[in-house]
Amino acid sequence: MNQSAYVLRIAPGGIDKVPDALAADQIIIGWSAVGDGLLKESLTWEQFRQIIQDTFYSEEKTLRKAGAAAGHMSRFIREIKVSDYVVVPHGTDFYVAEVSGSVVYLPDHKNDDTAYRRPVKWLNDKKPIARKLARSALLSRMKIQGTCAPAADLVGEIKECLDLAAGNHAPTFHRDLMTRLIPEVLSEIRGGRIDSYGFEDLIETVLKSLGAKECHVVPRNQDKGADLIATFRVAGAFQLRVAVQAKHWQPEPPVDRSVVEQLIREIEAETADLGMVITSGTISDDANRAAQEYFEATGIRIELVDGEQFAKLIVEHGIGTN
Repeated sequence: MNQSAYVLRIAPGGIDKVPDALAADQIIIGWSAVGDGLLKESLTWEQFRQIIQDTFYSEEKTLRKAGAAAGHMSRFIREIKVSDYVVVPHGTDFYVAEVSGSVVYLPDHKNDDTAYRRPVKWLNDKKPIARKLARSALLSRMKIQGTCAPAADLVGEIKECLDLAAGNHAPTFHRDLMTRLIPEVLSEIRGGRIDSYGFEDLIETVLKSLGAKECHVVPRNQDKGADLIATFRVAGAFQLRVAVQAKHWQPEPPVDRSVVEQLIREIEAETADLGMVITSGTISDDANRAAQEYFEATGIRIELVDGEQFAKLIVEHGIGTN
């Protein structure tokens, strides 16, 4: 059976439980108040979701929030299998575990919302791995707006990070070059011959290199909150419309909640499917919370790309020839 991978945020109720998970050699998810009923294999998806709806979202007029929560719980209980990797973001670092057993429900941990657990072997000797070792795709996935996300496409990148952290990855020209180029690119986009207009043009070029079929800078006199609008085609048939806010800023002050709220207005005005904030600077915790709140309320994701991640995108994918 092929090894898969998931990204899991271990913070039920917004409380960091990563230290508990490390100490117990387990991974943890919330929604403990439902009891152990979700472990019944006979439950249909509709029944699984309804239990969560009745327990947590009975006042909601739609099943959207219950469905999202059920998706996270279903992945944790039904999809994750023995030998899969689980990446656990934690501050500026992350941990990687390998699943070693089936899900359990521990009633003694119901009150602190950590009853649903899985035994794991924490890799890298339980030591954290710096996010800077991760490629841009894994960095992006670790910013999940939600609890549990599939990452089967990133198994190779996860293994690479483990090798780099352990010092087992032999130096190569490609890796050495990338390591040197990323800070150089970051320095140039922050302090080189580029202004806010040039930064928007650079983002347009990078998005086209990443596969955007159409991308244009919004004229300043028409700007309702987005600086660029990009269109990606999925599976050759479906279009994904992305509203992008560009901020050519230094590391301080970081991008704050107001920037996300400004972008939300444009997402709604343009009926966009996805939002992005791309900055040469940094992202505040409050901006991350604003994006998370909007995702929970609408199901629309806002990707927050800081200067380091944007520099990695440029180094890894280039800026084309346009």
